[in-house]
Amino acid sequence: MKRINENNSFKAYVMGNYALARAMIESRVRVITSYPGSPTPEIAEALSYFKDRDFYFEFSSNEKVAIEKAAGASLNGHLSCCFFKSVGLNVASDSLIQLSMMNLIGGLVVILGDDPGANSSQNEQDNRHFSRMSYIPMIEPSSVKEAYVFLKKSFEISRKYNMPIIFRVTTHLAHAKGIVEFDKLDLKDYDWSPKFDKKNGPYVPVASSVFPLKKMALQKLENLKNDEAFKSFNRIVKSEVKTDRAIITSGLTFSASLEAVKKYEIKADILKLGFTYPLDEKFIAEVLKEYKEVFIIEELDRVLETEIKSIAFDFGINIKIHSRSDEYLMGEIGVSDVIDILSKKWDILQNNFEINFEKKSFPRFPQLCPGCGHRSAFFAVKNSITETDITVADIGCHTLGFLPPYEIGDVLFSMGHSVSTGAGLALKNKDRKVIAFMGDSTFFHAGLSGFINASILNSNIILIILENGTTAMTGHQPRLGTGEVGEKIDLVEFIKNCGVKFIRSVDAYNQSKLKEYIKEAKDYEGFSVIIAHHPCMLKFTREMKIKNPNYKPSKVFIDESLCGLKKVCVSKFACPSFVNEKDSVYVNEELCIGDGSCIQTCPDKAIKPKKEVK
Repeated sequence: MKRINENNSFKAYVMGNYALARAMIESRVRVITSYPGSPTPEIAEALSYFKDRDFYFEFSSNEKVAIEKAAGASLNGHLSCCFFKSVGLNVASDSLIQLSMMNLIGGLVVILGDDPGANSSQNEQDNRHFSRMSYIPMIEPSSVKEAYVFLKKSFEISRKYNMPIIFRVTTHLAHAKGIVEFDKLDLKDYDWSPKFDKKNGPYVPVASSVFPLKKMALQKLENLKNDEAFKSFNRIVKSEVKTDRAIITSGLTFSASLEAVKKYEIKADILKLGFTYPLDEKFIAEVLKEYKEVFIIEELDRVLETEIKSIAFDFGINIKIHSRSDEYLMGEIGVSDVIDILSKKWDILQNNFEINFEKKSFPRFPQLCPGCGHRSAFFAVKNSITETDITVADIGCHTLGFLPPYEIGDVLFSMGHSVSTGAGLALKNKDRKVIAFMGDSTFFHAGLSGFINASILNSNIILIILENGTTAMTGHQPRLGTGEVGEKIDLVEFIKNCGVKFIRSVDAYNQSKLKEYIKEAKDYEGFSVIIAHHPCMLKFTREMKIKNPNYKPSKVFIDESLCGLKKVCVSKFACPSFVNEKDSVYVNEELCIGDGSCIQTCPDKAIKPKKEVK
C-alpha cells in the first residue's frame, strides 16, 4: 500500500497493522522498537515506506531490549512506541512492570499483538492480566478504523500523563482490512536534544522509594478515569427497540457481537469498552442499573466478567449477569459463536430465523518450505539418533520438526529454552543422550544466557544451531550478526570465544557430513555445538527474482525407470514438492525449487536434476 506515506489526508482500504504505522507517523513518534512476531511484523513493513521521515526504528535482539530502549528514549523526552507479539511480553515483563512508576516525559505506547486461538503462538495467554499487574492502562480497538483513531489518542494520553499505555490488538484485527480516513502528516523539523533530568524522577525504585512511586502510579490511574478523553473510549450502541438486556464486550468481540445483533435482530443494547483497564466503575454501574440482564462476551479468561460482577456487588445492583460456558474459554469468538453463546441463556431469535454456523475448513498441517535446510538437517538427524535419545525443541521454523515424519522435539517451553532445559535433562543422565535445537535468530534473542551457562558448566548435551541467516518464521526480518544491521559476527568464532571446545559447522544440505558430526558429538563427553547452516530458500529465491526478473529456479524429476516406489522422498524426507499417487511419485514443478537436497535421500538414486531444454 504505497500511498501510506502520502503527506496529505486521504482515504484508503488498509490492513490493521498499516493503519497503526500511519498513526505512529502522524503522531510524530520519534523512536520505534520491536522484535518480530506475528501478528505485528507488518507494522515494520508499513514503516519502511516512511524511511525519509525523521524517526528511529530498530528490530532489537529481543522484546526486553526493545521495551527498555523505547523507555529510555521516552525518558529523554521522545515520544516512543514498542510493538511485539503476545508471548513477547513475557520476555519484556521484567522491565515493563516497573514502567508505571516511571515519569515517562516523552510518552510510551506498547502495541501488543495477542493471539486468541494460538494461530501463531505456543499458547493463547490473556495479557489483559499484565495491565492489572503492572498498573498500566490498556486500550482495545474493535476495528481497523478504530485502531488508527485509538492509537493516536493513546499517544496523546500517554504524553499528557507521562505514563505508559498498552495498546492491545489481536491477530484478526492486526490482519483485518478496513477503510480509514488518514490525516495529513506534520512535516515540521524535530528537536532531538536530550531532555532527561533526574529531577523528573526518582527513577530508581528501591527500598522506601518504591511506595511513593507506586502511589503515584495508582493516582495517575484515578486521574485518568476522570478525564473526558478516557470516557470517550467507551460507548453504548442502542437497540432499535427499548430493551432490558445488554451485552458488554470489547475489542474484536464487539464487532462480532454487533454483527450478530444486527443480523438476527436481537433485542439487546451493547456496551463497548475501549479502555479495558482501568474500568470506569461509576459509568459501568450506571449502565448496569438500566437493565435486568447483561451478557459479558470476551475472549479467553474471565477478566471483564470478574471485574463487572465485582462492580455490581460493590454498588449493590440487583442484576442477572451471564457469561460464556467453559467451552468458549479458549479460541477466537466470531459471529456464530456469539449467537451460540447468547442462545444458551436467551431466547434471541426473532421471526424464526435459522442459525447458519460457519463451516470449518479442512485442517492443513504446517510444513517446512520446499528446499528448507531444516528439512535436510532433520532427515540426517533422524537417521543418527536412537529412540532413547531425548530431543529438545525451540521456537522457530524448526519447531515444525516435531510433526511427522521427523518427530524431533520431545519438549518445548519458550524461546531460547532448549539449551537450558536440555542441560537439566542431562543431569546425572548417563544412559540417554540429549540433543537440543535452536535457530540462529533465537540464539541471539533468548538463548545466550542458557548457552553461556551450558558452556561454563560443560553440560553433556549436543546443541544443533539451525542457521538460516534471518528471522524466517515472521517474514525475514534481519537478525543480529548477519551484517544487514550493525556489525557482522562470525558465529563459529563467537561460540569459540564463549569457551566451547567441540564446534562443528556444516551446510545443512550435506547430510553425510552432518551425520558424521552427530556421531562424533554423541561420543563426546561435554558440551558440543554443531552449526547446520543454509540460507532460507524462500528468502533466497525471492531475492533472486528481485535481482533478475527472468530468474527461474531449477527443478528435479523422478526417473521412473529407477524408482522402486520406496517413497522415502514422501514418507521420510517429506518435501511438499513430491506428489504421492498409488503407483507413482512425481514432482510438482510449481513447488519445486530444484535445490537438490532431496537427491541424496533416494535409496534408488531416482531423483535427478532436470536439465532445461533450450
